Amino acid sequence: MHDTKIGFIGLGNVGAKLAGSLLRHGIPLTVRDLNADLEDAFVRKGASKASSAREMAEKTDVLITCLPSPAASADVMERSDGILAGLSPGKIWLEMSTTDSTEIKRLGALAEARGATAMDCPVSGGCHRAETGNISIFAGGSRAAFERVLPILSILGRRILHTGPLGSASILKVITNYLCTVHLAALAEALSVSKVAGMDMNTTYEAIRISSGNSFVHETESQVILNGSRDISFTMELVVKDVGLFQALATQLRVPVEISPLVLDVFKDGQRRYGGRELSPNIIKRLEEACGIQVLGEGFPPQMIDEEPEAPGYEVVPRGTKAAPSGAA
Repeated sequence: MHDTKIGFIGLGNVGAKLAGSLLRHGIPLTVRDLNADLEDAFVRKGASKASSAREMAEKTDVLITCLPSPAASADVMERSDGILAGLSPGKIWLEMSTTDSTEIKRLGALAEARGATAMDCPVSGGCHRAETGNISIFAGGSRAAFERVLPILSILGRRILHTGPLGSASILKVITNYLCTVHLAALAEALSVSKVAGMDMNTTYEAIRISSGNSFVHETESQVILNGSRDISFTMELVVKDVGLFQALATQLRVPVEISPLVLDVFKDGQRRYGGRELSPNIIKRLEEACGIQVLGEGFPPQMIDEEPEAPGYEVVPRGTKAAPSGAA
């Protein structure tokens, strides 16, 4: 495993933390990002860098992309000096971006036409868990491909789910990001109503946490809302992109969803008011401004820290299915 050469493209909020886990475990790593400062920070820690995505594909065994949009992934793959130009039989491309399932299948077919293996492996659980290697990973692709990359995924994440064929992981990632956004929008309303009602916000936090209204989003994003930092390392433009992908999927499948368009409109309004780079938990500012309030508590952290000890990842086996083959987890 430690002889596998890995190339990592996209050193943003999540990508840098995933790449950092590989470096921390002594994996030979080559990095690339449009921001040279981000590249240089990894080089100082022992990584190499490539002059192009094509060069990276030629000199590594596994290519990982973690990029902000389907368009960015397509550009990195298909440009004349992109990944596809450097792929050859036996190499693996792991798409860890949140992307469109149709697009990952299209690009995956181009990779496989060159003899390479393609998988979509988006992550979920927040940047604080990406940093410690405790994030969850969805992995779409053949069972054989999954077992081949499981040792790598077990370094990058803790709970790893084989979701089915290529593209299936991207569908589930879009669905789970949509649910996260719904929870955030609902919490912004719940916390604001509680504040206007005169409730103590620390007591409100605990009441939600110990009740049927609790969620992963409450235990993370509500804390940075009540701190006032609102820093969850995720922006409104990314929310609009992700919920837009969910809405497009629902429309394509002719599912008459009703909540999704409302949530999308809320965050589009937030993007118009505060800018696309505004942190997503600050969607609560719309209600704070409307009501003349500040929704703050006492003693909450400015950023989430993963307190779960790092441990090797393992395969999550869905109910009603057989356990993973011996040695696969």
